[in-house]
Amino acid sequence: MTVSVTNQSTPLGNKIVQDTSVVNVAVDNATGASGTLYAVEITTSTASTVFFKLADSTDATAGTTAADIVLRCPGNSTKSYIFPGGIPFTAGFSHWCVLSADQSNTTTPGDNNVSVSYVTS
Repeated sequence: MTVSVTNQSTPLGNKIVQDTSVVNVAVDNATGASGTLYAVEITTSTASTVFFKLADSTDATAGTTAADIVLRCPGNSTKSYIFPGGIPFTAGFSHWCVLSADQSNTTTPGDNNVSVSYVTS
């Protein structure tokens, strides 16, 4: 799993989080701070529909932690979500990806099958 965070300079002042292999293990507090979510892009190379989950948390566990946002991406596709007004995250950004929207699901889409980028402030 490779996760990178890129700070954008003024006037944007945003962070772009890129995870090239999102699996069923949460990446906790990816940006290291609270912030606002503006956009998410999910790409999957698996035939199965995947569910990318974000929790307003610094310590999340797939299958246990309730996600604040669940985004669906059909198999073998790319899906973008834009939140023009932004969605505030007061604790931090923790994310993971599984094969069902159910909170208890922990089925991994597999290594290197799902990549995600999201924009925060």
